[in-house]
Amino acid sequence: MAARGLDEYARLAREGLHSVLSEFLEDEERTWAGNREAFDRVGLWQGSSGHPGPPETATKILDSVWSAPLLVGPLAGLVRPDGELAVVRAAGAAGLPAVVSAFTGRNLAELCSAAEGPLWLRTHPFRDRSMARRLVGSAADAGCEALMLALGPQRHVRFGPGAVPVNLAEENPIRRPHGVGPLADLGGYGPYADLRTLLDAFADWSDVEWLRSVTSLPVLVAGVRSAADAVRALESGADGIVAEVLETLPAIAAAIDGRVPVLLGGGNRRGADVLASLACGADAVMVDRPVLDGLLVAAREGVTEVLDDLVEELRAALAFTGTGSVAEVGAEVLRTGYPVSASTSGPVPALRKSDLHASVSDPVLGTMTFLNEVTHRYPDAISFAPGRPYDGLFDTEQIITDIRRYLDHLTEQGSSPQAIRTAMYQYGPTAGQIREIIADSLRVDENIDVPHESIVVTVGAQEAMLLVLRALITGPDDVLLVASPCYVGITGAARLLDIAVTAVEEREDGFSCDDLDAAIRHERARGRRPRAFYVVPDHSNPSGTTMSQATRASLLKLASRHDILILEDSPYRMVSPGTPQPTLKSLDRTRSVVHIGSYAKTVFPGARVGFAVADQHVVDDSGRTGLLADELAKIKSMVTVNTSSLSQAAVAGALLASDGRISEMNKEAAAYYGNAMQATLRSLDQHLPADRRAALGVRWNEPTGGFFLTVRVPFRADNEALTRSAEEFGVIWTPMSYFYPQGGGHHGIRLSTSYLTPAEIEEGTARLARFIEAECAES
Repeated sequence: MAARGLDEYARLAREGLHSVLSEFLEDEERTWAGNREAFDRVGLWQGSSGHPGPPETATKILDSVWSAPLLVGPLAGLVRPDGELAVVRAAGAAGLPAVVSAFTGRNLAELCSAAEGPLWLRTHPFRDRSMARRLVGSAADAGCEALMLALGPQRHVRFGPGAVPVNLAEENPIRRPHGVGPLADLGGYGPYADLRTLLDAFADWSDVEWLRSVTSLPVLVAGVRSAADAVRALESGADGIVAEVLETLPAIAAAIDGRVPVLLGGGNRRGADVLASLACGADAVMVDRPVLDGLLVAAREGVTEVLDDLVEELRAALAFTGTGSVAEVGAEVLRTGYPVSASTSGPVPALRKSDLHASVSDPVLGTMTFLNEVTHRYPDAISFAPGRPYDGLFDTEQIITDIRRYLDHLTEQGSSPQAIRTAMYQYGPTAGQIREIIADSLRVDENIDVPHESIVVTVGAQEAMLLVLRALITGPDDVLLVASPCYVGITGAARLLDIAVTAVEEREDGFSCDDLDAAIRHERARGRRPRAFYVVPDHSNPSGTTMSQATRASLLKLASRHDILILEDSPYRMVSPGTPQPTLKSLDRTRSVVHIGSYAKTVFPGARVGFAVADQHVVDDSGRTGLLADELAKIKSMVTVNTSSLSQAAVAGALLASDGRISEMNKEAAAYYGNAMQATLRSLDQHLPADRRAALGVRWNEPTGGFFLTVRVPFRADNEALTRSAEEFGVIWTPMSYFYPQGGGHHGIRLSTSYLTPAEIEEGTARLARFIEAECAES
């Protein structure tokens, strides 16, 4: 027989079913639908394992070693002749236990002999307890290793090899002859209609306690739906728990705390489902439907293949998550966490924030969230907070034009239609597919002359920062220095990577190389290694300051002398009027600068395209030399794989249209932003003239470009003040304290001028002046 996968078995099993069995299987589908939906919601994190060889699937349950955490059955029978024998033999050959019903059509001793492995008996609440006592005694004598009793309504009693269920509330027309199975041996098994007199319709805790009192076999309680039920089961003497609902499994496992085995009762169809169940707290799972599919299609051979496939899929899932054995599985392999839904009843586990990475509690994340909340809470307020480009400068159709231009460029370069299709639709090279175009643009527009191989195209400048930091910082003694106040993206990336940050605070007139020199010497005196210095030299975010050309030259000499790298981030150069100062990278003669670029402000932010120029040489232990860009690309391959080909095409088209001169393409935008900045400064001066602001102790800087300026005030400009400003005066701004990684900036306000119209600027500054007057009077 050709090998069939689990999906093929499931498909074939549904073809040509008897109508009664088909209805039963549909009912079973509904029973476990919740678990199937929960499995669909969870995913697995990919990981790497340090274990040699394939993952280990063996486990030990109730002193028996199983080849995998799978309990086979119980099955609905009468699907094939000798169905149960086929199942228990296949399970035993696979090194797995099986569970059969008290209504099996085979003698228990025969089944135990055929099983060649652990066999469990599923029993029910018999009205005649003397019969039940003889049944469990017979099970012990035959060699059964455990008993299972399901709580609640006994709606799905399963009979013999392939029987259909009996609904105790309805007449079932199917009959079975007397004289078969273990109950026949006890003189109590008759036609199905007699079950109403044979069984109670409901099993409760008294049935568990009674069963525990009459047998020395382990007793497992099935149908457990909550942690409270699990605890009650332990108190009733249970030796194991069979949880019914995946969503409450974590809470049940937590309540049991390893005292007895916990199994999941149904819904597992794939190896990944089994692994997810283990991650949620199960020690093993019951598998019935895949086994039934195998039995329906190909008897014992089908069951054998299904079980082999399940174990192999489990092994593959373990390998995918980097888990060496089933004993090592934990909740961390789940991509979406525990599969808890809003409808879950009973206690559910909660992650402790203290157990999460410390970055999630970083004040910066909380403050930025607070700023967003204030903005949404006061939608009529005029906001000087968002540092983003003005939407009115973008033409939607330009995206289409730019992409078309790039495709034409590829054709002109000799690319075939197939190559162009691949370039657009496939992932593309990790380091980027428009590096040559970016290199040409940097050469003509910024006088940065580097080979295109030294460029890595990134998902925005933010990814470039993350890659550079990950490559440069190798241990706890390595330090990142930053000009402070500082863009929160770099400090946030450092926080995510557990990188120590030392702030070099700017003076009133801007950054000082003497302060950086002192900070480097201080860190080295402490036994730490300064690795890089991050700075925004042009119209910085948040302060709006620009570094002079003399300071740039001094900074380069200092970096070379101290053997540290400068991380130059300069996104506002091409959206500012006038001739900019030369970039640090264009002045760099010792490869001391890693230049971080972004097309968010110049082309459009939605493209999310940035880049890093990393032409530093890297020498390995064998003496081979490469580029830092190559190492960044390796890291990127594990982070974002590549930058969107479509986004790169749009940016490349814009660069090609302007012959690489972004400065020319952005002349209109630069004029708009320059006018907005000047309008803000004029309006501030009008509403708070020099003599008045001198009396109040208020001052501000006067940037010539960029998006931001800083207002100094005598009162504390914190979140409480921001809330008053929004609520009582209808104006929003950003506290400068957000941008000081080691504290400070409590009397500063950042204003962003980029996103407002002239009318909004005029009204907004008038409101801001009234707020400042009120706060100064109050303080």
